[in-house]
Order: sequence, then structure tokens, then C-alpha cells
Amino acid sequence: MSGYKFLLKKQYKKARTGIIKTSLGDIKTPAFMPVATQGAVKSTPINIIEDIGYEMILSNTYHNILRPGLKTIKKFKNLSKFMDWNKPILTDSGGFQVMSLSKLRKINKKGVIFQSHIDGSSYELTPENVVDTQNIIGSNIQMVLDECTPFPSTYNDAEKSMKLSLDWAERARKTYLNSKNRSDAQFGIVQGSTYEGLRKKSAEETINIDFDGYAVGGLAVGEGHHKMIEVLNYTVPMLPNEKVRYLMGVGRPENIIEAISEGIDIFDCVIPTREGRHGHAYCKSGTLNLKNKIFEDDKRPLDENSNFSFSKRYSRGYIHHLIKSKEPLGGLIISCHNLNYYKNFMNDIRLSIENDDFDDFKKNFYFNKDSP
Repeated sequence: MSGYKFLLKKQYKKARTGIIKTSLGDIKTPAFMPVATQGAVKSTPINIIEDIGYEMILSNTYHNILRPGLKTIKKFKNLSKFMDWNKPILTDSGGFQVMSLSKLRKINKKGVIFQSHIDGSSYELTPENVVDTQNIIGSNIQMVLDECTPFPSTYNDAEKSMKLSLDWAERARKTYLNSKNRSDAQFGIVQGSTYEGLRKKSAEETINIDFDGYAVGGLAVGEGHHKMIEVLNYTVPMLPNEKVRYLMGVGRPENIIEAISEGIDIFDCVIPTREGRHGHAYCKSGTLNLKNKIFEDDKRPLDENSNFSFSKRYSRGYIHHLIKSKEPLGGLIISCHNLNYYKNFMNDIRLSIENDDFDDFKKNFYFNKDSP
């Protein structure tokens, strides 16, 4: 591994801060990763992501295979060079697509055969070739191929899915360790749906394979906030204290703050940019729906308390006009604003943990959120 290391800095109850060291730079945790599914964070230029201060982004193996394709990525050396991002990238293996594109795939013990949603051509993902593909993409942290168990799921289906993921994880680890040009680190994924016994077995066996970090997968798939936190409450304590804990695909602020309370370190989600394109702006006082007619003549900036250029320059009335007119600029402004909100949110959480002030931070977060 090229200098990969996780340093645990401070713990307040279960919440923790730390530093992930990679060959392309350090990531302070808790951390949120913007999602660049196909080598682009939607509606947000990469220099803005840098200016905001993000230290790692996420991209997706399955989508990069389809577009731009591995031949193109190889010509640019790797995905970082292709998109001009000079910091770490974490790549998801395509496990979520195994679930979300269920009508376009067939699963067997060997792996998954996908029918491309773009042109109908056939692609096979196996635990082995997903490792090779992520090495070509040049990700710093790569995820193993897993089957993301849908919700709801019967116990038998969840168990079968979990066992398949464990088999794939073992094969992926062997391939990774035998790779010459491998990424900095490889993380395993704990599955088991909402069944405590399955989560326990998955955690134990995934830890036995000895990965560089561990993710909790199969959440934010319809089980709801309270059930998600319940699963984290009994799953996270099973994971090694000295390794990174990653909650995949989760990103509403209230999900993040509760997951950090359970000991999670890193997150990714499309919510800041997806919600931005739909006119929803995250602020400390709650979420603004800029489609709403009440903003039509509002001369106030998007966020009166922010010094970020996108948040203070444009009036709510102007952004309302852009969203209503379906001008892409509206989505871009709010997406950049939301990503800046998320970065500040994570910075504030980290500071509150280091100052033994996390409980008060949480109280203030919910008080401000619920205030009119």
C-alpha cells in the first residue's frame, strides 16, 4: 500500500475524528465525499469542489466502464488526470447498481452480467475484474464487489445475499493483494439487511478477511432513518476501532449527525447536488424550496450568514426565476451552495468532537433546523 494509514485522533463517546493518509493527500474525518458518478460532480465544476475544500470524492466503477470507458481513462493515465482532480478518489464497485438496475442484470456465483442501460451491450462484473478495473481507474480507496441487499428483504434472501457478498469479498481481497499496481487501500462491506444476527456474521467474516477499512452497506434503501440508526447502533461496535468506518450512500444532514454519533467516519451521497438541481437549498435554519412563489421578489441572498460567493451573491428571487425557467445556472448555484454547506457542517462537527462539545452541537443543529 502506498502510504495508506488511518490515524484516530479524538473520541467523544462514540463520535470520533481522525486522518486518512493516502498517496494523494490526507482526509480529515468525519468527512463527506461529493459524488462524481461518471467522473463529474453534477452541476459543479471540479475547481469549485477544490475551492470549497473537499479532500476526497467518490466515483463509480460500473458507470466509468460504460462512459467514458477504460480505454479513454488509460489514455489520460487515470481518472484523476482525466477530470483534473489531484486529490484522493474512492470508487464504489457497482454493488449498488446490482440492486438498482435489477431489471438489467443477472447474478450468479461468478459475478454479475449487466445489460448496459445506454446501448444494451453486455458487461460482466466479477470480484476479480472489479479490482483490476479500479486499479486502471486509479482510485485511492476501492470497494469490493458486493450485492447491495434491497429493503424489505426476507431473512433467507438477506442471508443468501450476504453469503454471496462474503464469497466475493474473499476473492476480491486475494486479487487485490496479488495486484502489482494496486490502489492505496481496499475496503470490505458489511451486509445483512436489518437482521442483527446477519450483520454480526457479516461483520465477523468480513473482518477475518482483513481489509484496510470497513463499510456498512445496504442502508438508505428504503428502511427509513430510525431503522438505519438502529442497524448502525448494533453494527458499528463490531467494526475495528483502529480502521475507517464508511456508511455508503447516506447523506441527509440528520442521517450524518446520528451516524457520526454511532462512530461512522466517512459518507457519500448525491443529495447536495440532486436536491440543488430541484431547487432545494440547505441552510442552518432548514431547507429552502426555491421553487416556492414566496421567493419570487425576495432580495435577500441565498444564505445571509454565508461568506461563500454562490451563497451571498445571488438573490433568492433571481435563483427562484432560474429554477422556474429551468435555467441550468439555478441548479449549479444551489448545488455549489449545498456542497459548501455540507463541508462547513462536517468541519463544525469535527471541531465540536475535538472540543468535547458534540452533544451541544447536536442540540443546536436540531433547534435551528426546527426553528421557523
